[in-house]
Amino acid sequence: MDLQQASDQVVLIITQYGLSVLGALIILIVGYYLSKKIPALLRKIMDKRGIDATVSGFLSRIAKFAILVFTVLLVLSQFGIQTASLIAVLGAAGLAIGLALQGTLSNVAGGVMLLIFRPIKVGQYVEVGGHGGTVKDISLFTTELATVDNIQVIIPNGSVWGNAIRNFSFHPTRRMDLVIGISYEDDIDKARSIIERLAVADERSHKDPAPLIEVAELADNSVNFTVRVWCDSGNYFPLKFALTKAIKQTFDAEGISIPYPQRTVHVVKEG
Repeated sequence: MDLQQASDQVVLIITQYGLSVLGALIILIVGYYLSKKIPALLRKIMDKRGIDATVSGFLSRIAKFAILVFTVLLVLSQFGIQTASLIAVLGAAGLAIGLALQGTLSNVAGGVMLLIFRPIKVGQYVEVGGHGGTVKDISLFTTELATVDNIQVIIPNGSVWGNAIRNFSFHPTRRMDLVIGISYEDDIDKARSIIERLAVADERSHKDPAPLIEVAELADNSVNFTVRVWCDSGNYFPLKFALTKAIKQTFDAEGISIPYPQRTVHVVKEG
């Protein structure tokens, strides 16, 4: 092959593939630029809307990956490679991986929903999946709780999102309920007056709505009062403990008894 034939061959190759290579380079440059700008823009928008940083980072990385995959497919098509079969293979592989990681993906989906809709937040006391505790952390895969005795509980997010959630800290106020029993021989009105006075006197109890103290049941061994007092959510347990103690001490001082279950046994002698 002489020099003229070699140069003709080079010109032919450049003519055939030069535009494709140039187009591929342009697609790569544009795709790489978009893979940087679009995820950053999405993350900025999500941050402005108050979406959790974990979710915004996760979704922005997915957007970047999708742009890069689309860019590679466009580059391959520039050289005449049929991408339809490649897309089918990738789809089948994705389906197989999705089935294999079904539980993990459900936890990720649950984590995304928890972080976007925020039914629970760090620092709140909740009950979910049969466990109760203060929320310490919410990640894409798990939610961490700390029980009242400081035991760590890790719950998969699929279970958290898929079950009923009781959030004790969601509302700023809560109603504290007590059942107080007195003897049948004691003065009902006096006992009610004492409970009401103690409930109103505590600064942590709300005056609106006012505390409710009513006779709720004539039980086997006692006359039971239902006591309902509204307070700030953070004062629920301190108020409950303090009011229970104050009622017991005041009843003792005022001569009102709190009965306990009793059983009378009759002995029958034969013969």
